[in-house]
Amino acid sequence: GSLLLAVHFYGLPRAAPLIPSTALGVLLLILSSLLAYAGIRRSLRNASLFSSLCLTMSVFWCSYGVVFILGGQGVLNDIGDFRNALVPGLVTFTLALLIIAVVGFLCREVILAMIASAVSLASAHEVATHYSTAFGSSAVACNYMIVCLVGGYFALGRILYFLTKEKIALPGTDLAKTKTHEQMQSTRGSMNHFAVSGLILNMLSASVFGCRLLGVTGKLFIGQVPWLWAAGIYQIGICILSYRAMDVLMATFFGFTSILKFAGGYCLLYQIWQPEEPSFPTPFLVVFSILFAVLALFLTLKSPVDGLYLLFYVAYCIALACRPKGFFEGGPQGVDVAIFVASALMTLIHLYNVKASAKIPTGKGAVKALLARSSFLKIREGADLHAPYLGYSKYADAEVLGYACSVLASFAITMTGDPQAPLATVVIPWVVVAGGILKLLGGSVAFARGKTLESSVFILYAVMWIIWGLTRYGGLYGTTRSFHAAVGIIAFMLFNGFIVFCTLFLNIAWFFYSLAFLLIAVSFLLDAIHALPAGYDIAATLIFGLVSFYCFLSALFNSIFEGSCLPMGRPIVQLSGVGGGMTKCLHLPARKASSVKRIADILKNGGTCGIPTDTVYVLVAACNRPDAVEKAHQSKRQAQDRPMSLWISSLKQLEPAKHLFTPLLWDFMEAAWPSPISLVVPRGEWVDFLGMKDSAKYVGTPQSIAIRIPDCSVTTHLIDLVGPIVVTSANPTGEADTTHHNQVYAKLGDKVDAVLCDGPSPENIASTVVDCTKIDSGNIGFFRVGIIPKSQVKLILILLLLP
Repeated sequence: GSLLLAVHFYGLPRAAPLIPSTALGVLLLILSSLLAYAGIRRSLRNASLFSSLCLTMSVFWCSYGVVFILGGQGVLNDIGDFRNALVPGLVTFTLALLIIAVVGFLCREVILAMIASAVSLASAHEVATHYSTAFGSSAVACNYMIVCLVGGYFALGRILYFLTKEKIALPGTDLAKTKTHEQMQSTRGSMNHFAVSGLILNMLSASVFGCRLLGVTGKLFIGQVPWLWAAGIYQIGICILSYRAMDVLMATFFGFTSILKFAGGYCLLYQIWQPEEPSFPTPFLVVFSILFAVLALFLTLKSPVDGLYLLFYVAYCIALACRPKGFFEGGPQGVDVAIFVASALMTLIHLYNVKASAKIPTGKGAVKALLARSSFLKIREGADLHAPYLGYSKYADAEVLGYACSVLASFAITMTGDPQAPLATVVIPWVVVAGGILKLLGGSVAFARGKTLESSVFILYAVMWIIWGLTRYGGLYGTTRSFHAAVGIIAFMLFNGFIVFCTLFLNIAWFFYSLAFLLIAVSFLLDAIHALPAGYDIAATLIFGLVSFYCFLSALFNSIFEGSCLPMGRPIVQLSGVGGGMTKCLHLPARKASSVKRIADILKNGGTCGIPTDTVYVLVAACNRPDAVEKAHQSKRQAQDRPMSLWISSLKQLEPAKHLFTPLLWDFMEAAWPSPISLVVPRGEWVDFLGMKDSAKYVGTPQSIAIRIPDCSVTTHLIDLVGPIVVTSANPTGEADTTHHNQVYAKLGDKVDAVLCDGPSPENIASTVVDCTKIDSGNIGFFRVGIIPKSQVKLILILLLLP
């Protein structure tokens, strides 16, 4: 990318550019996507400076490329337009990359610091060339050539590092030490490595409007939209990655700021259709400032400096609400300048604190220490802070953002606007981005966390907000289309009626949330057929907005504090045997040894757990805990013809009782295990050697017991920790086998104490159950043919019987 730009700036004095502007822009867009991929992949492995540099350069070249494309297509007519379009972004990235370079030099990341400083100098020189002819474009090209040389050295070092299997590492190119240091820091507490990139994006959007106030640019127009919308798109990406980093509050904040960025770009595009500037809905911006204030209050618990930073956005929304022309007025633009400076300082603080061992104080933990003395409010901490209701998830809960977007979308449509000029009032970006795009994001994250109903509601409502927002406030429907719009709304209302019914089994808050949206849908329908009573739409949106605001506060409180300060309520209709989402069963990832140990402790203390195996999920209890075995037996409504079986991890556990087995049966067990083959053997005194005691009456039949060694390292390790376990399938008798950890709690409810999560089962078929009670006569039978066919089991016996 730097080589392309170096060639471009060397060729600027020529009459015809060496690389056409459109082609250069397209190439920069392609390279920006590759840089974004590299930054995200490296961020997930905790190399913050490298990822911050990659993501910053990615958004820079993405916006830069679109500006070049606009110039190549004749949208930017003269040199003044090109300058006004480029300078806000160049100023931002000059400072942002300079901050990255300073931190890089301080933390001895010389290669990355040199790249950042060279691009920063190139951007500064390019700004100078737009305002003075004394500065030639050759200086810009020289800086980009430095990037090419340093980047080539870094790439060569990484290639040698991988080709020689880490034996050769050129100085400054080994990221292993950095990775280890930052991983050690991450283990001490949650750390969001993506916050730096989000703060730089805030600088970018503030720069567009701040430069206009300071006179750096001459006007606000379409040429600056690429900076705003690229910042908005990347900000949504940072929001998603912040959920991946388990940082709910910053993810919500970045979601909020992305809405402002898209709205700013929309306002600049509006001038294409109308010469006058659009007006802003005051109720929406007042509510937006309240949401920012609430979020700032909660973020203060984590870091007072971050909380104070959010207050700039509270002031920004108030400034927009006070000025009818919003972004085009001097008041909001003055706050933009303050946001630019504050974002630059926060970028420096966050980036330095991630990289350096000595931290810049931010007051982190101060408020938490004060609340530790309170008996009323206790902050949630620990490994289970972001544990989902069903299954293991890599994302934190996004319901806070989902509810907040409902509040914003509902209050945005309180401004009806002029039917003759629907675009004159800025409503579309608030409804489409907040109510639509970000709500889709919240629904997707909810689905990843096993919240099927909640995710379905968020996604369905998001689709409705997008369609209605574009149709009603984009002026896309009139008298001739009213019937078609009404039919679509009625179909949506039928779906929402089903959702209202389902929420009866979830909780009270969700019931009122879905019921209130039904009022919104009715107002849409009445508006479509031109029969809307005066004031009904305002009343419906206020009701839905207030219900959503309560859910927003409840989700925030429940994500930060223990207990139920603002409860969502119990299910209105409670089904027998179903937890109704009230009791959270412990779900632990099977990939962690600590999770297996916690499951073992639960089993030793008399609990029952769902665990993965080499076939399907099973419900287990420790043999030496008769109370747990009885609980597992009752929770399954166990049929008498489907007795529970016994699992061990090694034949060494039966070694003391080897003399109680016939030689052929013992040899058959050695040859058949470990595998998904359960052997039904005669009941005998050997059972006492396993310490079953009173548990024995629940296992097997009076004549026989099914026993197995599973071919699953997680399961056998668990048995090594607990001892022999009693096993039954993790589903009520007569139902299909359980093939995913989400299904364990869904089928057994509160009757299971914990679930060891390992995703989908490796097989959808249960084990083969072989009757070995008459094996000494050379005959075996089959109670159930599962994943292992009869022929394979018989072959094992034949090989043993051969002389």
